[in-house]
Amino acid sequence: MEDARPQFEPNGDVRVPAFVLPVSGLVSPEAAAAQRRRPTVPPIDTSHITDIAERRARFNALTQPAVDRLRARFSVTITPATIAGVRVLDITPADGGHDPDRVLINLHGGAFLLGWDSNALIESIPVAALGRYRVIALDYRMAPEHRHPAALEDVAAVYAALLDTYEAPRIGLYGGSAGGLLAAQAAAWLPRHGLPQVGALGVFGAGGVPFQAGESAYLAGYIDGEYPPPAPGQQGKPDEGYFAGIDPDDPTAWPAYHQDVLANFPPTLLITGTRSIDLSPAIYTNSQLIKAGVRSTLIVGEGMGHCYYYDVGLPEAQDAYAAMIAFFRENLDR
Repeated sequence: MEDARPQFEPNGDVRVPAFVLPVSGLVSPEAAAAQRRRPTVPPIDTSHITDIAERRARFNALTQPAVDRLRARFSVTITPATIAGVRVLDITPADGGHDPDRVLINLHGGAFLLGWDSNALIESIPVAALGRYRVIALDYRMAPEHRHPAALEDVAAVYAALLDTYEAPRIGLYGGSAGGLLAAQAAAWLPRHGLPQVGALGVFGAGGVPFQAGESAYLAGYIDGEYPPPAPGQQGKPDEGYFAGIDPDDPTAWPAYHQDVLANFPPTLLITGTRSIDLSPAIYTNSQLIKAGVRSTLIVGEGMGHCYYYDVGLPEAQDAYAAMIAFFRENLDR
């Protein structure tokens, strides 16, 4: 019988034996059922499409059923607009009964390549409806047409325009996946460019370091399978698309490496999952924020994968949205 114990190499690497990971006994029945359905659900994969416009359209088509389910479940008004030259979606409860003094800015996920406007709607509709908030979702510039810090410039432009209507402590900023990283970057960028800090920050499905930093990129690669594990020599290195040519120590790209930058962050909520690629980045960022004296809260969904809250039918996702809304309500009411 093959030795099932891990083998520890002199350089610190661990050779992990093959094993079966059962569905966690701590997840909801709905989450367990979803994991059992995974062999029959094809992944949303557009990486084989080389034309970026076609790839974005295909991604939106594949995720449209999720948007349709949310629109059927939550009654919201979605108004396309332009703020400071940036295309946005202005999302409010359909009855108009949103908080008039506070606003949230959403930065959608999609690997700095995709996600407008499907992921923007998936991330914004539940928050607007459940939290009774006005949510402004941004169509920030992405690769391959643009490079860092183009997206940050768009965030700053929209934020500066919103300051004409809202006080900075009453503006919240959040994003998922690439948008979660972008939200962390924006919290580093805004004070450096003469703008007041936002009132509260949500970094969901991400941290303030590259996604392939830490152990979770390997664990998720072999357990969750949504993203492959890093190639040899690539651990901790940024994506070569949107971040091509960027200094790996750039504090506006990777703020969690810089205590002096984190010290200026607002109260922060991070949400990740035990099977998610972003688990290590979120853990590290939370620890560094606490070390910098910032009020930081980390929620880790047991048995959950990357941006698990996108599936609003899961009790775990509903708990995540409740936590988001409670967090913004508490910290934007100061």
